[in-house]
Amino acid sequence: MAEKITVSLIKADVGGWPGHSLVHPDLIKTAKKELEKEKGKLLIDFHVTNCGDDLELLMTHRKGVDSEEVHHLAWNTFEEATKVAMNLKLYGAGQDLLGEAFSGNIKGLGPGVAELEFDERKAETIIAFMMDKTDPGAFNLPIYKMFADPFNTIGLVIDPNAVSGFTFEVWDILESKKVFMKCPEELYKMLALIGAKSRYVIKNVFPKKGGKLPSEQSAATISTEKLYEIAGDYVGKDDPVALVRAQSGLPAVGEILEPFTFPHLVAGWMRGSHNGPIMPVSQKNAICTRFDGPPRVIALGFQIANGKLVGPVDLFDDPAYDLARMKAQRAADYMRQHGPFEPHRLPCADMEYTTLPAILRELEKRFEKL
Repeated sequence: MAEKITVSLIKADVGGWPGHSLVHPDLIKTAKKELEKEKGKLLIDFHVTNCGDDLELLMTHRKGVDSEEVHHLAWNTFEEATKVAMNLKLYGAGQDLLGEAFSGNIKGLGPGVAELEFDERKAETIIAFMMDKTDPGAFNLPIYKMFADPFNTIGLVIDPNAVSGFTFEVWDILESKKVFMKCPEELYKMLALIGAKSRYVIKNVFPKKGGKLPSEQSAATISTEKLYEIAGDYVGKDDPVALVRAQSGLPAVGEILEPFTFPHLVAGWMRGSHNGPIMPVSQKNAICTRFDGPPRVIALGFQIANGKLVGPVDLFDDPAYDLARMKAQRAADYMRQHGPFEPHRLPCADMEYTTLPAILRELEKRFEKL
């Protein structure tokens, strides 16, 4: 039996151009050069792109999840790109590289990581989602709709291989705990958690036991690294990524994309301190300019053939999402008119990890008891 395929999507902000808008082409070129050295050796294939100011490395290999070799390659690639960013004096050069040195695993050092390991099917479809100017909880609503909402995913009703539902792995990112919840049996209980998206985030979705697909092989995975939890201070947005497998017992491509026709409100945007609509855009339009936003999401579709990436297809480069983009712009107008007031600005609990506490500390000694 062939070894399993691993798909690793690892991202980092190593310098914005200008400000927090884009990744400079020289950083893309540098990353491609570094990964090309390992193609046919450590890596089977790779694709380098960007979403806003985040450099995105998509790699296929047979080393499994959390491979020290693959993570080290990604870390070294980001370090090389950082050198270029520093020479160009790009904004926030190397800001997501929080660790002083690689220590066996890239997790906890700043970059975001989403990885899937699986037996490659006869037709293996996978979608790589990348977001900019938001946090990991931004994926809660769309992932829930893909794998648990029959009004979104008709396969949950009419596909014999999907009708039993899926198991969700939910993380409490404040207390570093996780829970597995079966849907539809525990759907309402799960919604009680994931609706609080600043604390509870979906990490993985698994097929149920006894179905067409192995229950231990994740169908979807989301990066959950929150930079303020790692650094203890505001160091930028979290900008999550996700990998979602499609078809043959899993949601179809159209069912996976459908949730993004609703530009739901997410946390992040300017200075990581505001709620705003997530706008589905083509990769070329993943440039965050209006108030450093609004938050963006891109979707790149691939077929995988013996580990080779056949693609990408830029799935949101489609007029079918024009109305969603218009809704997002109208929502952005509405939210922006609140200025520094909630609910545009995040609530106090979330603002604790921004630059606001430095301002409040200056005012503490001026407060008087009532």
